[in-house]
Amino acid sequence: MLDGLAKNRLDAKKPRKEGLTCTIDKFQGLDREDFSIVAPFVDVVKVYGALPMLVSDESIRKKIEFYHGFGIKVSTGSTITEFAIVESSLERFAKEAARVGFDMVEIGESSIDLTMVQKKKITEAIKSTGLEYQWKVGKKDPRHQLGLDDTLRKIDEAVKLESRKIVVEANEGYNVGIYDEKGLVKWSFVGAMTNEYPPSTFIFEAPLESQQSALMAEFGQRVNLAEVHPEAIASVESQRRGFLAKSAFGVSYIRKDPEGGPASKFIYYIIKTKHPVEQGELMSLSHLPRRTVQAAVDDLKRQGLIIEHSSLDDARKKVYDPVHSEWL
Repeated sequence: MLDGLAKNRLDAKKPRKEGLTCTIDKFQGLDREDFSIVAPFVDVVKVYGALPMLVSDESIRKKIEFYHGFGIKVSTGSTITEFAIVESSLERFAKEAARVGFDMVEIGESSIDLTMVQKKKITEAIKSTGLEYQWKVGKKDPRHQLGLDDTLRKIDEAVKLESRKIVVEANEGYNVGIYDEKGLVKWSFVGAMTNEYPPSTFIFEAPLESQQSALMAEFGQRVNLAEVHPEAIASVESQRRGFLAKSAFGVSYIRKDPEGGPASKFIYYIIKTKHPVEQGELMSLSHLPRRTVQAAVDDLKRQGLIIEHSSLDDARKKVYDPVHSEWL
């Protein structure tokens, strides 16, 4: 219908590397004919929480085979993986997950803290069964959230462990991870992450449709989204193809103004209007001392609002550009 008007997918055929849509299965009833309509838009289904432990192996196999019939990978959630780790049963869990047909294991540290040595052992145990794995970063409890430095450190560890993608925890979408208490995206937090790592590194959990719209508007159709409820799959795909969803209206996509003191805000204004600009130019234009300029630059980099790179004319010099609202 109206062929040619909708945007084409950049990564149209599964298995996709970008533009992943990951949904959840809470053992809700699914009609094969109805699901077949949205199945081409779904890349991964995660079986929710500890459900695999509460039903028979045969029930799990049938569920997995249902999704495999549509070319969809099936993953465990991080909750059951953490439970297996705590119970010193990770190897047994991985073998049984492979036996019943899972394609992937999600590993997180929501209620535990692991050393890099422990993480390597866990990764090797899962790899030995032939399963794929994805590390999840973040805590589910809004009262015990990771700061930016700890978040970046754990992302770095997951990258070193060669995680297929890195899932960013959101739980219910409020006051967890990259979302504030109102469910709005904390763009300074996201910017700091995508300043260090390409957005394709991440799968952002986005349980609310307004969050899906905001991330889509910021990063385009290639953004990877998880925790997309089954009834929102079609809406997400529509936005990937260029159609605005109801939730897109009234959502602000522009990053907030820089936080911090007057110097940081002033330096950001100069970089935004005069980019690319070297540190010497920043000192000349702002009439601020080198130490103040450097502190402001470090603050803006931490907030994810600017990018530092070497000058093409002189590799010893650094130049600065603002982070733009497109896929980096």
